[in-house]
Amino acid sequence: MAIFLTGATGYIGSAVLRQLRGQGRDVVALVRTEEKAREVEAAGATAVLGSITDREIVTHLALESDGVIHTASPGDDSSAPTDDAFVTAAFAGLEGSDKPYVHTGGIWIFGSGSDLTESTPFAPPALTSWRPTVEARVQGASGVKTTIIAPAVVFGHGGGIPNVVVDAPRVPGSDGEALSLVGPGTQHWTTVFVDDLAELYLLAFDLADAGSYYIGASGENPTVRSLGEAASEAAGLGGRVEPTSVEDVHARLGEGFGDALLLDQQATGSAARIDLGWEPNGPTLLEELRAGSYAR
Repeated sequence: MAIFLTGATGYIGSAVLRQLRGQGRDVVALVRTEEKAREVEAAGATAVLGSITDREIVTHLALESDGVIHTASPGDDSSAPTDDAFVTAAFAGLEGSDKPYVHTGGIWIFGSGSDLTESTPFAPPALTSWRPTVEARVQGASGVKTTIIAPAVVFGHGGGIPNVVVDAPRVPGSDGEALSLVGPGTQHWTTVFVDDLAELYLLAFDLADAGSYYIGASGENPTVRSLGEAASEAAGLGGRVEPTSVEDVHARLGEGFGDALLLDQQATGSAARIDLGWEPNGPTLLEELRAGSYAR
């Protein structure tokens, strides 16, 4: 038997796959194309061609697995029905087995806050307003050891949301060319290194109680201005940045994504440290922007 993993070629899922295989665990990965199948097979996993909305395949793989780690998401308007359909199919194969099921949520579900914890009331922006309904189903599953991981802004290896900062338009500033910020820059982003996050998924799979919920945040909560200044330094712009309006953010990134990035969020992720022994020790996002994998 093996762990059934979705999203194995995605940003978070590929990091989880590396960690699983690094521990010598057998993995079955559901992928959509032959190209992705070759990618996961090269990492040592068994590939199954199909979609996460294919109920028969998902239910069969869940039934035959040691448990499920679900990281796949289309990231568009189909996210809600896709996630709901996957949960239905996976639980058809898991319910009553007490096998672990680790589900991917997201930090934006909590809205803005200076000390976000797992008990903070949900206040999602429109982009993720569908999550509470699906997550309630996950936590209420019968006979499944469910855990929800709510990742902070994930970074590392040149991937993820930080590229919105790095690739921002260059604009004239008071002292020369500057990097545009996402909004005023006063808002904080709570962050997590992708490999540290992957470790949390494995700990949750092995150790978390049924119905548990963990914020995956390293405790580093930089302001968007500080991130922009670091990216500006790395780009040879002398740390110069220029704030932008909400309207500018919407025009560049879309209203839904833009409003999520304008949230002011800080979290420590301490519950996962206390309960699961998680020890995030990767670089900070500021370090990565200054001299790491995002340097252009």
